[in-house]
Amino acid sequence: MSTKTKETLTVISQEEIGRDIYSLWLQTDQMAQNARPGQFLSLYTGDGSKLLPRPISICEIDKEDSKIRLVYRVTGKNTGTEGFSRLKPGEKIEALGPLGNGFPLEEAEGKKVFLIGGGIGIPPMLETAKQLKAEKTAVLGYRDELFLNDEFTRYADVYVATEDGSAGTKGNVLNAICERGLEAEVIFACGPTPMLRALKEYAAENNITCWISMEERMACGIGACLGCVCKSKEIDAHSLVHNKRVCKDGPVFLSTEVEL
Repeated sequence: MSTKTKETLTVISQEEIGRDIYSLWLQTDQMAQNARPGQFLSLYTGDGSKLLPRPISICEIDKEDSKIRLVYRVTGKNTGTEGFSRLKPGEKIEALGPLGNGFPLEEAEGKKVFLIGGGIGIPPMLETAKQLKAEKTAVLGYRDELFLNDEFTRYADVYVATEDGSAGTKGNVLNAICERGLEAEVIFACGPTPMLRALKEYAAENNITCWISMEERMACGIGACLGCVCKSKEIDAHSLVHNKRVCKDGPVFLSTEVEL
């Protein structure tokens, strides 16, 4: 289980690295020491009308300097994420974390691994790529504009798919895998549900162990609102039905454990 704390974090820097995509470095006290790839932080907006914190996946962890990087998308006007995008260096923000179970790196050590990210599911794959000791191939799916792809090249072979065909393979991540004849024994993936559903099927057909992060489904991040419940094979002790809470039981699941 994660060692979570509530902390007041200090903004070190923030920049817009793509259209509505922001990179935020935060100074932490304990959080960076305890954080693992695939986990997330819940950030409090400081706005009384938005009571629930906003879960944002961890993009990079710097244990030495106790810093965490978050890369997130602004989802619209007057949203929590728009408020975060206005944060300036030196300003403070309250957060709870690190939360969730992260990717089981030990399960893939020394193997051929696909690190697959789609859209805003790309950021958590970067720290995963940094820490995983394996033969790594990153397959990154975008609508059009690329972000973070250059940073992945330090840690993995990188292949890109874009919906509009402006870069890499035209189509989705599976199109890129097929077009390039790529192979792996293990998949770590994060992204929109249709992508994860397709990867689950692909993994089953090819006998590949597949771990998926379902973070896009989360609302509160702390297991209270039940807005992120997904169907599971086993009965959940909390609700006594075939459900798992993405934020508490996940966000990373073995693809065979959950229905998509």
